[in-house]
Amino acid sequence: MLNWFRNIRQAITTVASGMYVTLRYWLITYRQDRGTFTEIFEYPEKPVPVASRYRGFHRYDLTTCIACEACSKACPVDCIYIGKERVEGSKGFRVTTFTIDYTKCMFCALCVEPCPVDCIFMGATHDLSCYSRDGCIVDFSRVPLGVAWGRTSLNPTAVAQSKVITQPVHGGPNQ
Repeated sequence: MLNWFRNIRQAITTVASGMYVTLRYWLITYRQDRGTFTEIFEYPEKPVPVASRYRGFHRYDLTTCIACEACSKACPVDCIYIGKERVEGSKGFRVTTFTIDYTKCMFCALCVEPCPVDCIFMGATHDLSCYSRDGCIVDFSRVPLGVAWGRTSLNPTAVAQSKVITQPVHGGPNQ
């Protein structure tokens, strides 16, 4: 019977502490000096600041990739697809497609470490909103090099335009 009362007391204190945290955050929203999100960050014009070790959408350098598929083998959810073909008269391969399916990707950065030539990185882009699942599948061999390498943002417009192109933008280092 004593154990039953202890359990009741523990349940009441647990719920009370949870409600205290909820009440505290609820009351913070009514402070007068607290601005709205758009007043603080002005999102479309001024991007939201991210931490230096933020793992956003990938940056990929097609010019240094040797098509070893180490990144796709290391991916735990199998969201990286690499198409390659052997170059005539050479030992190397040519990357024909380098596709990442962001509907599967969990942004763990396990694909970055095994790359022997450091051609894939985690970028700071955090917004790739689109209206269909097809827009979340990005082929970095068809995206313009400045977008793929992260000099400009990986945006839905660039991804949509890359799906219209039938040939890769750049062939890789072994051409």
